[in-house]
Amino acid sequence: QLNLVESGGGLVQPGGSLRLSCTGSGLPFDVYAIAWFRQAPGKEREGVSCISSSGGTTDYSDFVKGRFTISRDDAKNTAYLQMNSLKPEDTAVYFCAAIYNYDSEYVSYTGMDYWGKGTLVTVSS
Repeated sequence: QLNLVESGGGLVQPGGSLRLSCTGSGLPFDVYAIAWFRQAPGKEREGVSCISSSGGTTDYSDFVKGRFTISRDDAKNTAYLQMNSLKPEDTAVYFCAAIYNYDSEYVSYTGMDYWGKGTLVTVSS
């Protein structure tokens, strides 16, 4: 079982920044691709960004391109989501999830093996 814990959420003003962390334990973190998802009130969960186990491949949804950056530090068993230029519509619970694949460049928003419980991000003045 890979346990994932998100942190770093909170209240921020429009235009501000936050960095979310996703820390894993229980299994080797560096063999898993990591994805960030979000779910706003009354809406379905959507994929935000993902990074391969090697860190060499990343993907971003159109609504965060140019504003969010995903990264990972396997020495700390942690993946990050740097969120800049935040907008009120970014308000949501943010989740990280992990998926194993033998291809170290694999990325995906489906078929995730493990999920965290989420951290709330509120963008409001």
